[in-house]
Amino acid sequence: MTRLLFLLVLAFPILADDVPMTRLRVDVQTKSGKPIDRASVIVKFVEGRSAIKLGKKIIKNWEIRTNQEGIAKLPAIPQGKVKIQVIAKGYQTFGDVFEIDEEEKTVEIKLNPPQAQYSSHTN
Repeated sequence: MTRLLFLLVLAFPILADDVPMTRLRVDVQTKSGKPIDRASVIVKFVEGRSAIKLGKKIIKNWEIRTNQEGIAKLPAIPQGKVKIQVIAKGYQTFGDVFEIDEEEKTVEIKLNPPQAQYSSHTN
């Protein structure tokens, strides 16, 4: 029994290598190309399969802020569909789903200025 357990422990790193990973970089800028510092970048892994979990969905979330160059670098994440949401003070919130299937990927996001408020109430 201990021999079988030992062999499973040795095989686990091999199974872990079966999941393709990617290094994701999110570049956040204004419409004019100026980097946005300290924007919140939330990445949610939404779709993919893992041999390690016997086919169950992988659920992963990352929250990070951009640096002074407007760049957020994430650790290696599983390839598949990810939802990227960006929140920055003074800009409209951005959210979209991206298919990530490369070893390294840079996603460029340009944030819009806020829209003018409007009310449906009239006096």
